Amino acid sequence: MADADDRWQLLLFPESASSVSGQVDTLFWAMVVACGLVVALVFTVLLVFGIRYRRGSPASRRGSPLLYHNRWLEIGWSIPVLAAFLFFFAWGALLYVEILDPPTPEDGEARRVNVIGKQWMWKFQHPEGIREINTLHVAVGQTVRLRMTSQDVIHSFFVPAFRIKQDVLPQTYTRLQFTPTKVGRFDLYCAEYCGLSHSGMVGEVVVMPPSEFQDWLARRDRPGTPQQDGERLFRQYGCSGCHGEVSSVRAPDLAGLYGKPVPLESGGTVTADAQYLRDSIVFPSKHVVAGYAPIMPSFKDQISEEDLLKLTAYIQSLTPEEADAP
Repeated sequence: MADADDRWQLLLFPESASSVSGQVDTLFWAMVVACGLVVALVFTVLLVFGIRYRRGSPASRRGSPLLYHNRWLEIGWSIPVLAAFLFFFAWGALLYVEILDPPTPEDGEARRVNVIGKQWMWKFQHPEGIREINTLHVAVGQTVRLRMTSQDVIHSFFVPAFRIKQDVLPQTYTRLQFTPTKVGRFDLYCAEYCGLSHSGMVGEVVVMPPSEFQDWLARRDRPGTPQQDGERLFRQYGCSGCHGEVSSVRAPDLAGLYGKPVPLESGGTVTADAQYLRDSIVFPSKHVVAGYAPIMPSFKDQISEEDLLKLTAYIQSLTPEEADAP
C-alpha cells in the first residue's frame, strides 16, 4: 500500500522519505494551485475582453468613471491578494523554522553527526567515532541532527527525498535536522557551485532498519569518539595548560560552560554554543570574557575543521565535576 506522503508524487518528482517532506510537498502544490488559479483568472479576463472588444464589436468603448476610481474595487482585489501572500508566507516561515530549528524529539535524543564539506566530498563522523566519506548511514525513524562546516568554500547539503537543504559555510557552524521515514538509499548533492568538480560532489544517505543499523555500527572500527579525540587534542595543543584546574595562568573555567551566557569585556553577553567555542579558539580576541586578559593565542590555520569539531565536542561534554589535568 502506498504511503500517505506519496499522494503528491508525480513522474520525475523526488521520492518523499522524511517527516517533513509531506508538509513541504503540500505547501508546494498549494502554491502551484494558487498560482494556477491566478493565471487562469488573468487569461479568462483577457479572453473575455478580447472577445467583447474585438474589432467590429458593437460594445461601447466610452470610459466609465467607475473604471478610473472605485475604492471598493481596489479593496476587493487588494485584500484577498495580501491575505493570500501573508498566508503562504506564514506557512512557509513556520515550516522553515520546524526544519532548521526543530523541537527536541519526543524521546529527548537525537543522533548527532558532524559534517565537513570540502572540495569535493562530504565527511561524516558519528558520535561513536565512526567516520564515513560521501555516505551517511542512519536508522529509519531516528532523528539525526547535523552540525556542519566547510573546510574551504561554501557548499550546500541537499537531500531531495528529505526536502532539506542547508548551506555549509567556512568558519561557521550550521545545523540541520531530519527524521527519515523510509528504508533505502537517497541521493545527497552539493547545491552550491563550489568549483570545477562541483557536479561530482555527490553522496548518499543510507537509511536502515534499527536492528540492521545497530549491526552495522557493531561491525565498524571505532578509533575514538569525538569527545575522546577532543580530549587528546585539548592536551596536544596545550589548552589544559591554561584551562586546567592546577594551571598558573588565569583563564576561564570550561567545565559546565556550554549553553550558558558568558559576560564579555565589551559589556554584552554571548551564549557559549558551538560557534562561540570555535570562534574562541580561532579568533580569541572576538569575544574577550569579562575579567580576563586577552592573552590567548589564535589557532587560525593551525587546527583543521575536523579537529575543531572534536575540540568543541569535548568542551561541550565537560561538567563542573570534571577536572582537567595539566
